[in-house]
Amino acid sequence: MTPRWCLLPWRLLGGSRLDREIRVGLCGCGVIGEGLVTALLQHADVITERVGAPVRLAAVADKDPARLDIVRAQDERIALVDDAFELAQRDDVDVVVELIGGVEVADRLVRAALGAKKHVVTANKALLAERGAALFALAEANGCDLYFEAAVAGAIPVIRVVRESLASDHILSVRGIINGTSNYILSSMANEGAAFADALKAAQEAGFAEADPTLDITGGDSGHKLAILAGLAFGARVLPGEIPTEGIEQVDPRDIQYARNFGYVIRPLAIAERLEGGALDLRVHPALVPEGDPLAHVDGALNAVAIQGEMVGPSFLSGLGAGAGPTATSVAGDIIDIAKNSLAGAPVRTWNFPSKNDQEIQEIADLSSRYYLRFSVRDDSGVLAALSGKLGDSGISIEQMVQHVDAGDEGTASIAMLTHHAREGDVRDSLHAVDATDLTTAPTHLIRIVE
Repeated sequence: MTPRWCLLPWRLLGGSRLDREIRVGLCGCGVIGEGLVTALLQHADVITERVGAPVRLAAVADKDPARLDIVRAQDERIALVDDAFELAQRDDVDVVVELIGGVEVADRLVRAALGAKKHVVTANKALLAERGAALFALAEANGCDLYFEAAVAGAIPVIRVVRESLASDHILSVRGIINGTSNYILSSMANEGAAFADALKAAQEAGFAEADPTLDITGGDSGHKLAILAGLAFGARVLPGEIPTEGIEQVDPRDIQYARNFGYVIRPLAIAERLEGGALDLRVHPALVPEGDPLAHVDGALNAVAIQGEMVGPSFLSGLGAGAGPTATSVAGDIIDIAKNSLAGAPVRTWNFPSKNDQEIQEIADLSSRYYLRFSVRDDSGVLAALSGKLGDSGISIEQMVQHVDAGDEGTASIAMLTHHAREGDVRDSLHAVDATDLTTAPTHLIRIVE
């Protein structure tokens, strides 16, 4: 078999690097795909200068003819096809970019590309979170690179930082805002006093939320990303379904206001931490963050990741986590890295994604935390004392408390509390017992506090 040129040092082939080009095939030309087309065509001079050779968009695959027409209008030399699997086999493509989304078809496409000895770049967090171990093993077996910077936090280079910059350190924790849609919604509720449904509609109109926002607002999207980060940071093979996940749908404008009064901001967090006993604390949920914490100032559709290393201490990365420009820039960065590796004849830089997890994951019931609790109660004398007594009977002590009569709902009141540290299982059991009495008029709402 004739060796592929990209696996040989160019100095052995003779001639100049500029005599050779890296050829890219794009599968999926939606919002991010269009951004990548723009980056590769309009920034071609910058990319050529930094790679040392041209990087050419050779082919684009999409089932929508209108999307292909958009590409054709920008450069008629690009081959346009409606079959991504056909593109993955083309002789004039060295790097296949998968931007079609989903899991099943994307999995088959990436496998086909790797089987054809093509390097692959993907932004597909669901695919990697669920099938990553097998795909990275296949990439290594075929001598191919599989890069995925854009799969987590858009333009923020968190994958490179954890995988390369902090490779010699023991990472103690990773926590952050890694879903811009949820952050945009909570920011709108805080800054404009909007109800959840109105903030979601505004996010959709602004292009920050999909027509079906389920994965974003329920925490599923962040769960996929956290599974990848846990593998990078701790070598843990964690499936998204194993991560305790809560969405932001239950956050009420009253919670936003109470949090502000207590000196906190509500943010959608993803948390991965190695505990003293060695177990991993992994979770996705809205949280009360102190106003002095950098994450409290990450507003709108921005993402941010705070990393704590044993030697380097705290690091903080922030930027746009979604959208055509930011995500396409990360995809293009991966293409450039692969191009440099190929032109230098460098060995393929694979990542041994763990195929199984031998690390304990802490049960959410065993979490020790402080909590924000909001009770809906009858506006009667003695209710507050009875409520405090029942919490005290379960060993849950109150740090701060405020009570307001509900406007427009005569005879009811809201009580908001911050607790001292307690085991979550004990708190949940206590709240279940309280809600079973006639003290409350609606289920009690709990939000964790992150120090």
